[in-house]
Amino acid sequence: MLKTIRIGLGFLFLSLLTTAFPLTVYAAPPGWKPLLEPTELAAIMGGSRSLRVIHVTGDFAASHIPGAANAPYPQWRGPQENPGALPAVEKLAALVQSLGINADTPVAIVHQGTNPADMGTATRVYWTLKSLGISDLAVVNGGFAAWIEAGLPISSVADQIAPSSFVPQWSDKWRVSTTEVETLVSEGSARLIDARPEGFFKGLQSSAGRPGTIRGAGNLSFESWFDGNRLKDMPQRSSILSSYPMAESPLTVSFCNTGHQASVNWFVMSELQGVPNTRLYAESMAEWSLADRPMDNQPSRVKIYWDMTKGWFNELLGS
Repeated sequence: MLKTIRIGLGFLFLSLLTTAFPLTVYAAPPGWKPLLEPTELAAIMGGSRSLRVIHVTGDFAASHIPGAANAPYPQWRGPQENPGALPAVEKLAALVQSLGINADTPVAIVHQGTNPADMGTATRVYWTLKSLGISDLAVVNGGFAAWIEAGLPISSVADQIAPSSFVPQWSDKWRVSTTEVETLVSEGSARLIDARPEGFFKGLQSSAGRPGTIRGAGNLSFESWFDGNRLKDMPQRSSILSSYPMAESPLTVSFCNTGHQASVNWFVMSELQGVPNTRLYAESMAEWSLADRPMDNQPSRVKIYWDMTKGWFNELLGS
């Protein structure tokens, strides 16, 4: 009888212990970090911990990292008229499940490595997966081009991937909506960063809605972070960031035309540099400029029509 009581108390103690301190503790593989060099990813893949590598741009059928999955970038984007908008969470959940990803699956995101803008595909997918509750994420610096340059193995065979049953829950922790940006602009209470090249910020170029930028925004082009097709090192990134105004702002919002280039700024500032409360305005200028919302650097109607006329003449003359 005494022995039975002791066993019962032992099970009760174990139950209480595992409730307070779960026995299953998921941790990222050794060496894991948000930005991985190709050789670092290869070394981690050689270990025993399972992970998922996904290609988001490039010709996957022609060549890819062995064991990787194909996850084309357009699947993570909104409709053509507003590509920065989020697809339905149910659609994203189905995509994540088809890739065999669970909440604790380490995921390395690979872009083709064509140019700095191409890295925006990987950082936007990183932001999306993080918002869906995936905790261990990484972007490959330089993408697949850097992987090949490093002489690492490639494959043209697509592996069969067992789907997961993970049901993601979306979090707005790293996102701001258009309504929230309207409030922030009205209050002047946030650091708004236009990630587009200077010509777009100054209203000299436009590819999504009206030319100009959000009222009160500053400009820090996403291209500033790169040496060639790779991100600069930590000291260089810190130097760039320290020279940017409003460093003590309680909230930093990154935006561009469609939340693509801006995701690079968000990734560098939030995930690499540790800038607190950095968020992405996913819909960006494509949505902001559709309505009569406050903007800076808007060219006059005369200038817009003059630029359109010059463009028409240049096309006509073939220059």
